[in-house]
Amino acid sequence: MNTQSLGHIFIDSLLINNFVLSVFLGICPFIGCSNKLSTAWRMGVSVIFVITVSSVLAFGTNLMLVALGAEYLRIITYIVIIASTVQLVEMFIKKTSPALFRALGIYLPLITTNCAVLGVALFQTAREYNFAQSLVFAIASSAGFALALILMSIIRERLELSDIPDTARGTALVLMLAGTLSLAFMGFAGMGAG
Repeated sequence: MNTQSLGHIFIDSLLINNFVLSVFLGICPFIGCSNKLSTAWRMGVSVIFVITVSSVLAFGTNLMLVALGAEYLRIITYIVIIASTVQLVEMFIKKTSPALFRALGIYLPLITTNCAVLGVALFQTAREYNFAQSLVFAIASSAGFALALILMSIIRERLELSDIPDTARGTALVLMLAGTLSLAFMGFAGMGAG
């Protein structure tokens, strides 16, 4: 049983150990879906939903697997839970907003293979969080993912209006921005001391 306070878990997951900028999980959708703020915002909300639902289901599944003595099935069951949740989100977005569905493109089904989603489920199990701690961890981790995505999209939209040298355009600029954002988030590490 983990004895961390809910506030500490929230701040730690949102800022100090941000999944994208400090732990470096979920980089593919971070780079791919951060061109426009509107796309980044919607992708962030989708990831928040998927991670929160998957985390709650993974918590219950883990209790069941421990009771049955079948802990070795954790990873495969977590993957099935995540894939099912992503499929639900994909069907919902396709039905309600075909334009968003096309804008997110391949990155929407790739939430299934987003290592941040699986990472939340595995980390909460390894840290032996209770239900409330797991829920706070999932919400804060996914909100941190969305925050990183939104910050990156805001910066990238602003840079479209700037005169950037040819050698720094494209992937090189995106990677420099990601590194700079990561360094900025590493400054939050001091908040976790003590």
